[in-house]
Amino acid sequence: MTLTYAGSGVNIPEGERFVRQIKKSVRSTFRKGVLGDIGHFGAFFDARFRGMKSPVLVSSVDGVGTKLLVAGMMKKYDTVGEDLVNHCVNDILVCGARPLFFLDYYATGSLNVASAAQVIGGFAKACRENGCSLIGGETAEMPGLYEPAEFDLAGMIVGVAEKHRIIDGRRIVKGDVLLGLLSTGLHTNGYSLARAALLGKYSPDDHVDELGTTLGKALLAVHRSYLGVVRPLLTRFDIRGLAHITGGGIIGNTARILPRGRSLALRWDAWERPPLFTLIQREGDVPEEDMRRTFNLGIGLVIIVPERQAGGVLAYLKRRKETAVLLGEVR
Repeated sequence: MTLTYAGSGVNIPEGERFVRQIKKSVRSTFRKGVLGDIGHFGAFFDARFRGMKSPVLVSSVDGVGTKLLVAGMMKKYDTVGEDLVNHCVNDILVCGARPLFFLDYYATGSLNVASAAQVIGGFAKACRENGCSLIGGETAEMPGLYEPAEFDLAGMIVGVAEKHRIIDGRRIVKGDVLLGLLSTGLHTNGYSLARAALLGKYSPDDHVDELGTTLGKALLAVHRSYLGVVRPLLTRFDIRGLAHITGGGIIGNTARILPRGRSLALRWDAWERPPLFTLIQREGDVPEEDMRRTFNLGIGLVIIVPERQAGGVLAYLKRRKETAVLLGEVR
């Protein structure tokens, strides 16, 4: 019996067709600085940052986790692409950086061009919205490591910041105020616990009255980008710290940027917890401590400013129709 690569489960022509199909979507993200086209062994970006005195490259890499399983149940794959880009954008934003380019890694048991194209379409949409270029990626078929319909995602982002404007929390002092920006749901963290609590009792297609929508739609709500909200603040106010609230919760992530000897005094009743988190806690009988260290609980990003500027920041955000919450202070 003759054995071929296709016979072992890897379809090179299908991969080539996939690249042809996504080229237009990928090219739509190209901004000034992108050199060349997709398909080369490496991606090129012009490293001349005009108008910047001491540019520093800031990078981050992440995945979407088991939210992919919910996407598979719903057979809806575009939102997880947006999730990954926005997550990575937020990770470098809290360092004071703006995004330049994004690269993806898509691994699967057997390439399904239709679903994979949805994912790349989500990447492209979020990249356009964030002013970020999707300049490269890798698609890998790995039968035996993944089941045919399974896939996993990873993404890497590179951005740039002025060296003297990097935000690392070192200027945070006692009395500084914590402000919180609302999340759009679970974002991309805590899905293993959420699935264990909910999916034995509900189907993703079930309409849940307290959510006002189906469970699947609530769980797939896109991880929002805070770039458009936060970047204008950086030149208007003394932003001393920023924290992207992911796995580890509000305290776990915000504590990462606190100088030694500082702690957080958080007002847990300062905002109304979205009903999805209440549903997870009730149906799974999840202890409050686990809720706090697993989920964002409705706060997706924390801003730390001097107390004297807190009112100004809140007023500015209100004019931008952005809801912000006074969360607490630094001690």
